[in-house]
Parts: sequence; structure tokens; C-alpha cells
Amino acid sequence: MNAPHDLLDVDHLLSDEERAIRDTARRFAQDQLAPHVAEWAETGELPAREIAKQMGGAGLLGMHLEGYGCAGVGPTAYGLASIELEAIDSGLRSLFSVQGSLAMYSIHAYGSEEQKQQWLPGMAAGDYVGAFGLTEPDHGSNPNGMRTRAKRDGDDWVVNGAKMWITNGSVADVVVVWAQTDDGIRGFVVPTDTPGFSGRAIKHKMSMRASVTSELTFEDMRLPGSALLPGAEGLRGPLGALNEARFGIVFGTTGAARSCLETAIDYATTRTQFDKPIGAFQLTQGKLADMSVAHGTALLLSVHLGRLKEAGILKPAQVSAGKLNNTRVALEIARTARTILGANGISGEYSVMRHANNLESVLTYEGTAEIHQLTIGRELTGLSAFA
Repeated sequence: MNAPHDLLDVDHLLSDEERAIRDTARRFAQDQLAPHVAEWAETGELPAREIAKQMGGAGLLGMHLEGYGCAGVGPTAYGLASIELEAIDSGLRSLFSVQGSLAMYSIHAYGSEEQKQQWLPGMAAGDYVGAFGLTEPDHGSNPNGMRTRAKRDGDDWVVNGAKMWITNGSVADVVVVWAQTDDGIRGFVVPTDTPGFSGRAIKHKMSMRASVTSELTFEDMRLPGSALLPGAEGLRGPLGALNEARFGIVFGTTGAARSCLETAIDYATTRTQFDKPIGAFQLTQGKLADMSVAHGTALLLSVHLGRLKEAGILKPAQVSAGKLNNTRVALEIARTARTILGANGISGEYSVMRHANNLESVLTYEGTAEIHQLTIGRELTGLSAFA
């Protein structure tokens, strides 16, 4: 009999190496993160720098990148690690994803050799924490409208502006900051001890509580010319990085869904009402069956997209399809699992409500559901609905 969370035997599609990497990530997540995550979410305080160091020691940070201390694993293996981290909490997967697929990827793909040597080995080890400064207080879905501006001043750049909802931002050592210039949008590698840089943690969140979320401000922040990412011009740079991170979300959300499904199955087979387990009732079995099929198909979609990426033929619209589908599926599974647990579904003793709250954010960040719908619509029709 297959494990309850793998009704469709998706595990059969994985290589021995991929399963080994998955199992390593699962052991790390279960041993190092799971015992503490409920407290981190309850208090809204995350020891992000300590966790980054642990993830680096486990070889997880930037694991899909080549060289500079990175493991260089394949896309599907990276996705499987994302599943195991998000099975614990979406906020922990976000720390991993922002470090590796946004900050490190940007430097790896667009940076100078000097920038790569300076930052990537330390980031892979978890000695340096990275962040990605794109979203602004008034511009999320339309990054082309960003107001942060970098102006030339001799050989230097002077940056003014603000970024919002930046994971890791207030604890980071380095932030990849995107800004408007006279030559369009450009990226800059910004050490956070640069004068004029400030970061403030955002408090009172109802979602992603086991995550550091920040507002960044830049006031006459002076950077040397060497801070510019030479390989990124226009929106191609930040959107390329976002596509990497969205790929991880496609997989990761199935981890949150799996956790909710496993919790619901365990509860349904042990909770007794009317003198029998609630899992013996037809309505409960119907919910569990639908949840299992939805989770399995989302996982199959993830692996399929992983194979397309390995073949070098994965399209952005296909990543959008994966994120749109899998975030919706995971959120619906979390909500349904909550109904099976009844009043216990809102208790911090169980992970279900925490996952549901987190997934409300995952549905929105790195492209809202509506933006991904329009991306798919453009692919289908050849017509852009974007302004």
C-alpha cells in the first residue's frame, strides 16, 4: 500500500538520487525545524540567521546553482527539498527560496565574477543572509512602475526609494535591489551596512508568522559602480529570478497540502464520534478522497514541470499554470482538512490552520492568482490583458 500522501505513487517517477536528496531534506526539516515551528509562529519571532546557517550546513541554500559552494542538483531535486521545507511551514520554505532562487540566483545569473566570488560561497554556507528588493508599497503586480530610483553620480550610484514585504530584509547581509535608472530597470548588490540603507521588520502579521518580513528604505544610499549587476537590463532580470522562485513554489505548496492531508487522515482514523471513527463516515471519506486526488495531481504536475525544466524547455506560462493550480489546490486542502478537525482545526496543536493562513499569502506573492491567469491567457490567445 502506498503512503497515504502518495496515492498515485509519484515516488516511482523519481530517481534514486532525487529520493536521497528528498530524504535528506526531510530529515533536516523534521529534526531541526519541526520541533520549533509552532513556537516561532505563535511568537512571530524567527531566528532566521541561525536557520540559514543550519540550511547552509545541510547543503540546501542555492542547491540548484553550479559552483561557488553550491551543490548543483537538478530542478526536480530542488523542488523536492522545497516540498519538505514547506511541509513544516511556508515561511521556512520562503527563507530557503528567497536566499537561493532570488538573491543567490540573481547574483549567479547576472552578477560579475567579483560579485559571485564575494557573496555566493558565504550565502551557500548560510554565513550571509540574502534578500530580494523588488516589491514596493505602491507597486507589486506592476514592477515596471517602481519608484525606487538610482542616479549616476560620477562613478557611483545614488539610490532613493522603498521596498515592502521583503522576506529576510531586516536580517539580511546583502539585498539585490532593483531600481529605475535613466537606462531602465537595473539591479544592484547592496550590503546592508551601506549608509542610507535601513530595514524594519513588519509585525502583526496573521500569515507567514514564522518568517521575517520587512520594509526597506534607501535615503541617498551611495553605491560604487561595481554594485551594478552587469547582466540584468530591464524587467528581464527580476522576472527571470521570480520565475526560478515560482518554480519552487509549485513544488513547495504540495508540501503544505501533504501535511494537512496527513493530519486529516490521522485525525479521522483516531477521532471517535457516534461510537466510531469519523473516518468511517461517507462524507469524511469523500473529503479525504478528493484531497488525496487533488494533492496527487498537483504533485504529478510539479514533477512534470521539473522534467521540462531539466530539458531546458519550460515556459514561464507553464510555471504560472503550476503556481496557479497548486496554490489553489493546497489552500482548498488546508481549508477542507480544517473542517475534518472541527474545533481542533484552529488549535496551534495542529498545523492545519497555520498552513491555511500561510497559503493565503502564497496565493498572492510572487504573482497573484490573477496575474498568473492573465499570463496563461496571453499564452493561449496571443493577446495581452495587461495595461
